[in-house]
Amino acid sequence: MITVGKSAPDFTLKGIYRGRIGDYTLKSFRRKWLVFFFYPADFTFICPTEVVGFSKLAADFRAEGAELLGVSVDSVETHREWIEELGGVDYPLLSDAEKQVSRAYGVLDEKEGVSQRATFIINPVAVVSYQVVSHMNVGRSVEETLRVLKALRTERLCPSDWQPGEQTGDTALKY
Repeated sequence: MITVGKSAPDFTLKGIYRGRIGDYTLKSFRRKWLVFFFYPADFTFICPTEVVGFSKLAADFRAEGAELLGVSVDSVETHREWIEELGGVDYPLLSDAEKQVSRAYGVLDEKEGVSQRATFIINPVAVVSYQVVSHMNVGRSVEETLRVLKALRTERLCPSDWQPGEQTGDTALKY
């Protein structure tokens, strides 16, 4: 199982972004923060709310020096169709059709054959700095993910519900 403070498992997955299919690897995001999130499936009830939510805040994540990658076990072609239905997505959606990356990150629901709803924030040296896995029936908060990224980037101690500009504690960790 992946835990905070451990190296993120490397991956190479096909994905689609702005109509182009390409290969995406963890190594290509070194020296950047990465919000790497898994969701169960395209064309479902909850998943589009999250995927569109991340897309709406993609510029805010990039302003924090982070990139976004969404992952499900759907094919790239299914992602293409879904992206069109959603009216576009401002970051790549990756296909883990072989389910190897979902397994490597410990988020594959073997019984259902889909990825669980999981979020990993990976720091610029490819170490997991944050992770959350929730029940498939409950969507994640994109705003909370952005808040946590901002807190991690301060490299300081940030209390519960901390917001940018508020007081922090002493320096805790440098990357």
